[in-house]
Amino acid sequence: MKEDLYQYLANQGGNMTIREIAICFAAALVISFVIFVSYRISHATTVYSAKFNVSLVMLTIVSTLIMSVIGNNVALSLGMVGALSIVRFRTAVKDPRDTAYIFWCIAAGVCCGIQDFTVAAIGSATVFFVMLILGNVKSNDRYLIIIRGKQNSSESIHNAIKGYFNNAASLRVENTDHSCTELIYEVSQFALKRYEKKNSNISIRSKLMEVKDVESVNLVCQNDEITR
Repeated sequence: MKEDLYQYLANQGGNMTIREIAICFAAALVISFVIFVSYRISHATTVYSAKFNVSLVMLTIVSTLIMSVIGNNVALSLGMVGALSIVRFRTAVKDPRDTAYIFWCIAAGVCCGIQDFTVAAIGSATVFFVMLILGNVKSNDRYLIIIRGKQNSSESIHNAIKGYFNNAASLRVENTDHSCTELIYEVSQFALKRYEKKNSNISIRSKLMEVKDVESVNLVCQNDEITR
């Protein structure tokens, strides 16, 4: 009984011809090119990684290779799951959208590997247009206003910030020693542009530099992708 079950599981894989294998990989190359273009467009205005984009193409081809080997062989699929379960990936994902692209590559490779080209084409076209429309959506950037001045300038800086932003800026850090003080405020991009327009396009940096005893003002943009 055990031997019969083993023979059944071992012989479930369908032998693909060279022509079928070539078609699978050709379809994988076409879809991976679509993924490559989609990633390039959606990351055009952010931090674009050419190496990661190339790895997406390779991931699609490798997924197709794995599925072509496995086919419908139950025993081989279980062994492959066990082998892949010991792999640990340590590469940090800088952009949350990169995770969606990774799953897209795996799903496209699986569809090409099992020769389900219709699902691969329709699914990839749908994801492509969704990423084309929503790929450039960004979170509201936050700005840090870093002010350095003399030790007795804290109150003047507080009043200047409050008068400019009308409580829209939040104090995050205040460092003071015997000679100087440093204050860090956080304000959203929307509030920064709104109040600059309200104050006749006078920047907060120019406004703060008019305050007595203020030595320097730095404006730092902070978001989920990069701090610049």
